[in-house]
Amino acid sequence: MFLEQIDRYWRVLATGLSFAIFGIGGLLLRVAIFPLINLLFREQHQRTRVARNIIRLAFRAFIEFMRVMGVLRYELKGLERLDRNGLLIVANHPTLLDTVFLMAFVKQADCIVKSGLWNNPFTHGPVRAAGYINNENGPGLVDDCIATLVSGNNLIIFPEGTRSPRNSLHTFKRGVSNIAVRGLRNLTPVVIRCTPSTLGKGDKWWQVPARRMQFSIDIREDIAVESVVSACDSETLAARRLTDYLQNYFAEDNKRHAIA
Repeated sequence: MFLEQIDRYWRVLATGLSFAIFGIGGLLLRVAIFPLINLLFREQHQRTRVARNIIRLAFRAFIEFMRVMGVLRYELKGLERLDRNGLLIVANHPTLLDTVFLMAFVKQADCIVKSGLWNNPFTHGPVRAAGYINNENGPGLVDDCIATLVSGNNLIIFPEGTRSPRNSLHTFKRGVSNIAVRGLRNLTPVVIRCTPSTLGKGDKWWQVPARRMQFSIDIREDIAVESVVSACDSETLAARRLTDYLQNYFAEDNKRHAIA
């Protein structure tokens, strides 16, 4: 019992240290690394590519730091499926670390970023340097997403738009379906699990579970969009049907996980 308490106190300390390093690292990238990239590379596409590679390596180092510190363990299944270009990656969103995990293992990853992150002192430097897509673009957002896929980037989207309720899902938004239908793109589903549940919606970072977090990131076979929407006679209907399909896909997986 005493050793379990010591272990838990250590994980609280290590978690706090990890997030502090994350914030300091973001600030360092903003004030030192990315200005240097702007000096060394004249072409915008070169700057963006280098910035994204640096962010991927930084996130990978952050995950490994948390693992070494005893905060979490993780396993990846189907990682070879990410070794392609132009992927439209769709994932559930149970924890605060989901984006970090995917950005750490997806090369040339692009994502849709909330406008607030563009003004956050710890994140706006990396976000702008990497050329991520601002969600304030409104009607042009789908076109921006299709364009990044056509250029060979891998776009990561969480259809819920925010972290999931515990053991459940929010209603999926149609954005990713609109992109898939209009851009004629299949979907690469990623199922993320964290046991015990932690760092979910409303959880504080210091509320660490009784045992170390175990993450499972399962990259599944692509979903052939045409087979789902072939009978639809409009893009609107196709996007609605695909959204329903995705909701059921992840909901059924949730049920299987709960039973197991």
